[in-house]
Amino acid sequence: MKKVLIVLFVCAISFQFNALAQSEFKHPGMLHSKESLDLFKERTKSGKNPWASAWKDLKGSDYANLNRKPQAVSVISCGPHNKPNIGGKEFYEDSDFAYTMALLWYATEDERYAKKTIEIINAWSYTLDSVINVNKELKIGVGGIKYLNAAEIIKHTYKAWNAKDQKAFEKMLMDKWYSVIIDFKPLYNGNWDAAIGQTMMCIGIYLDRRDIFERAYNQLLDGESNGSIKYYFKDTGQCQESGRDQGHTQMGLSYLCNACEIAWTQGLDLYSAYNNRLMKGYEYTCKFMTGEKVPFEKYIRIDGRVADGNEVKRFRGNYFPIYERAYHHYHDRKGFDMPYTREIINITRNEGIESGFVPWSTLTSAESK
Repeated sequence: MKKVLIVLFVCAISFQFNALAQSEFKHPGMLHSKESLDLFKERTKSGKNPWASAWKDLKGSDYANLNRKPQAVSVISCGPHNKPNIGGKEFYEDSDFAYTMALLWYATEDERYAKKTIEIINAWSYTLDSVINVNKELKIGVGGIKYLNAAEIIKHTYKAWNAKDQKAFEKMLMDKWYSVIIDFKPLYNGNWDAAIGQTMMCIGIYLDRRDIFERAYNQLLDGESNGSIKYYFKDTGQCQESGRDQGHTQMGLSYLCNACEIAWTQGLDLYSAYNNRLMKGYEYTCKFMTGEKVPFEKYIRIDGRVADGNEVKRFRGNYFPIYERAYHHYHDRKGFDMPYTREIINITRNEGIESGFVPWSTLTSAESK
């Protein structure tokens, strides 16, 4: 019966995708639609918590400083365990910088923030020559989503980003980013394809390339990849990285949640894939991090190798800012109970800047108390 239900879920999602395959993309249309941006803007002015305190955090961050300068480099070269880490730190920091500035522009309508967003994006568009070394796909996948969301907001809400500069950004996307990530890394740990997929979906939307979007969507839904929703989770919610450490587990949850939200903005319900497997992953992980026992079995990867760990282990108290968006969808939109995720949100709120994650989700996703 369980296999039948899974087939029905996949068929339903495939039907959704086929129905929208010929339609135009919605813009803005990644992590934020026009409607959700307008709601975000209202929240910044509401004076209500948690939004008021989250807005204060954003405005007080180093990434809201108009005097800050972009740090574009010509070559990003990151090896195993980020040794060496040439340009990777700068690439991540400027992704947070650009995204923060784009949100500030939309909330305040102060053109200085739009111009600063463009300055950051232009710096990388005209400077970056290559992304190399073994972590190249992961760097683009983790950082690229934030540049793309910033660019999407500016492109569709601000009129003064000139065509020449937009073309330079598009060229970087195709020549320096997409050419690197096009084939994914399906046999690596699943966080790689989850990260790659979230950014590839955004590239497809930004460029109005249905083929690129579909490539990422299909890989994340049921591709033969350690990073697809089909393979990343067990039905209990155990994640591929659960036996490694909870830091890497939270990364995978975050990237897949971002991908689901991007699909949702485009009218596709990837969140419900495999009987809400992503929600189960969040609750399983949060239950463990609150100190309760969870079931565990050895995780066999798609190539037959055993994933790290013989038990759920190594939670060291590092909570990452990944919970508001998932809770908003499953609880606020869909009415599911997520008590363990809610408990962790009480710790992580306000969700701000953390290298490798999309920031400010308390401000963009949380409901008021």
